[in-house]
Amino acid sequence: MISSITEYLEELKEAFVPTVAKAEEEKEEEKEDNDDDDDDDDEDDDDDEDEDEEVGDQYDALREECSKTAEGQPLVHHYMECVERVHKAQEQPGYEELEHKEDCVEEFFHLQHYINECAAPRLFDKLK
Repeated sequence: MISSITEYLEELKEAFVPTVAKAEEEKEEEKEDNDDDDDDDDEDDDDDEDEDEEVGDQYDALREECSKTAEGQPLVHHYMECVERVHKAQEQPGYEELEHKEDCVEEFFHLQHYINECAAPRLFDKLK
């Protein structure tokens, strides 16, 4: 159940990543040009980057915890039931011609609202 939510959130994240990735690639290219001159500084920079990567996104971990709470489980269950209904409906012949097609936007926003309200206050306790 939660894997579908995670997959959907990853798809949303990927929709925004290309813009950021291009900027990061340009920075890396500039850095590589500058790094040819300063090989000693590369070793120090690599250590800092490794430390940042090991930590991961603490907010994602908090959001995952909140989705597993007693209050979050019914919302996750309700959303996943909706997703299953929509997928089954899409597999039916003539789905494209239907006047009304169900989506799970309302269920998704209820779930995300709860998860954000649960995780956000606890986030600042975990930040450096």
